[in-house]
Amino acid sequence: MSSLEVKDLHVTINGSHILQGVNFLVPENKVTALLGRNGVGKSTTLKAIMGLNPGTGSIKFGGTEIVEMPTHKIVRMGMGYVPEDREIFASLTVKENLSLAARDEQPNYDLVYSLFPELLTRTGQRAGTLSGGEQQMVAIGRALMGKPRLLLLDEPSHGLAPKIVQELHDALVAIHRSGVTTLLVEQNTQLALSVAQRALVLQNGEVVLSGPASELLND
Repeated sequence: MSSLEVKDLHVTINGSHILQGVNFLVPENKVTALLGRNGVGKSTTLKAIMGLNPGTGSIKFGGTEIVEMPTHKIVRMGMGYVPEDREIFASLTVKENLSLAARDEQPNYDLVYSLFPELLTRTGQRAGTLSGGEQQMVAIGRALMGKPRLLLLDEPSHGLAPKIVQELHDALVAIHRSGVTTLLVEQNTQLALSVAQRALVLQNGEVVLSGPASELLND
């Protein structure tokens, strides 16, 4: 069963035809890695799914067409998004950043703090004073607060030290085990394929290869 189904997705930005008929499925309860070199449209794809980049074609989330749906309604349907530049609120505390994303009276604090125990010791610290790795923890934790059924992650390891990348790997594995379907865009191919069950390769605005992550890892 597919959590997300993208068919013939086209996106044009400032006259440039970025996505040229993208097609792929994201299986439910799996991690799917979206790979490709810089500039091929990976981030554009995630933004189109979130309704941040207008596109044409079909995007079905849980069987519901969302291609022209506003972003806030897509989020309410159960989609979480971690942008490449994190976009945390630097002047707010860690706790405030997390609480802003809570969507009911029982937010996901337990899951977030179990994944990132360091955040529990920094709840009152302003997010802008955290290290890059800690800020990424806040960004991922914030996306999980709304209990998403599908989590979109854009380059989560970008700019992080190797030790923090290993911690991120462990967190991604734990998120998968908690039952959250994940679509992961990542330049670190080794990281992506070590946590994913399926992988897609994007080139020139199209998916040119897809299959089990283990096969791509050995290719």
